[in-house]
Amino acid sequence: MSALAAQPLAQNLVQSVDWLAVAPPTVVAVVGLAVLVADLFVAERRKTLLGWASVAGLAGSLLLLLPLLDGDRATFCLTGATRACSYVADPFTLAVQLLVLGGALVAALLSVTTLKDADRGLPEGEYWFLLLSSAAGAALLPASRDLATLIVALEVASLPAFALVGLRHGDRRSSEAALKFFLSSVTATAVSLLGVSFVYAATGTIHLTEIAGRVQDVDGQLTTLAHTGVVLTLVGFAFKTAAVPFHFWVPDTYVGAPLPIAAYLSVVGKAVGFSGLILVTVVALPSYADVWGPALAALAALTMTVGNAGALRQHGTRAYSAVRLLAWSSVGQAGYLLVPIAAAAYSDDPERSIGSTLAYALMYGAVNLGAFAVAALVGRTKSRNRLTDYRGLYASNPLTALLLAFFLLCLAGLPPGIIGLFAKVTVFSAAVDAGLGWLAVVMAVNVVIALYYYLRWTALLFRAPAGEPREHLVPAPLTAALAVTAVLAAALSGAPQLILRFADTGLF
Repeated sequence: MSALAAQPLAQNLVQSVDWLAVAPPTVVAVVGLAVLVADLFVAERRKTLLGWASVAGLAGSLLLLLPLLDGDRATFCLTGATRACSYVADPFTLAVQLLVLGGALVAALLSVTTLKDADRGLPEGEYWFLLLSSAAGAALLPASRDLATLIVALEVASLPAFALVGLRHGDRRSSEAALKFFLSSVTATAVSLLGVSFVYAATGTIHLTEIAGRVQDVDGQLTTLAHTGVVLTLVGFAFKTAAVPFHFWVPDTYVGAPLPIAAYLSVVGKAVGFSGLILVTVVALPSYADVWGPALAALAALTMTVGNAGALRQHGTRAYSAVRLLAWSSVGQAGYLLVPIAAAAYSDDPERSIGSTLAYALMYGAVNLGAFAVAALVGRTKSRNRLTDYRGLYASNPLTALLLAFFLLCLAGLPPGIIGLFAKVTVFSAAVDAGLGWLAVVMAVNVVIALYYYLRWTALLFRAPAGEPREHLVPAPLTAALAVTAVLAAALSGAPQLILRFADTGLF
């Protein structure tokens, strides 16, 4: 009799897996393992094949997003009266996966060129395995709808990343950058885990949609525990987004890391932090909007201000000043990305606000990767990558100079970078519509401040060169990275509705 009684329960535990829904991160993970094994058998002179296999794997995973556009899919779901799933492929998931996998693809193209240089000291098999592993975790995170999967995806994305930062053997800057990144990552993980455990203890569930229903009805004795868990979870994800005051690792990490990894962290690393923050706040904790709304608004104002102030301090003759400027710029851009998430706490339509963040993130990803691609090109002949190294770039490589100028104008929000302007207006509107007029004013002031250093860099490109113009040879993978980012930025400026529509459509 007991065996018969247990049979329905056993049947409920057996589920089929929607392999199409989980295909994008799964393919990246499988290719990463295949590359690691293949490294044992591929001759040294043919190691470039590992890079092209990785590029092909990332391109294939991007194509696998197309069949998922026909509707929401979910798998690893609870059965019974309540339907809660651990993996959901909805418009929000697909948009973030597009950003993550596209960013990883451009970083991989940049890496193929970087790894060809014999003096870099980077082991190719380990490099590609770590990059693909991190990309797989980053692609899994936006689809995660329970706390366990969310934390696992966060760590799978983060652990290989700080290994990549410190992968240069015998490089002191690289080791120091990896240590700072590691310490910040471990701190964020510890704080997040503690917060998540408190939320689970208070609600009795790990699924985000169930937490949203239970956390507002927590027993009086557990209220303090739930409040503490919410605060700790938000602080942990603030570390991941590089929001001030948790940004201290960014400049040194970007300088010490291989340039393709700095580009990867600037886009994919941010996508990981912001998608996790959105899932925790808007999906799991909407009833705590009065807690995370003001906190994120203050963080947004502080982050954009400190980031832009740091970028203003970068001098042209300082070593790696171009990379440091991009690093501080990315901190400032993180502040803009936080604005719509904060606005979601005050808005009657939080999905519209979250759509503004996604639209801005997609714009930022395309043009920031393009700027890093040009920095990688200049860094091939000017290893210190100073801002002054870009003086007269137009005289030696007109097309590359025009592309960098276009990318910088997009980041500044000036024509012809129309997509940058529209994306900033969308974020600004989200703040105004939510009644956060003071935050909109802070953002407007910071946009004006940022114009100075973006235009200063742009002007350098067209000044007379200090010496004889030196032509920069562009390898095929680097050409491909520049072409992809340029086409995307131009297409989005010509048809901004391609991504601005996220601000008007349901995401969850």
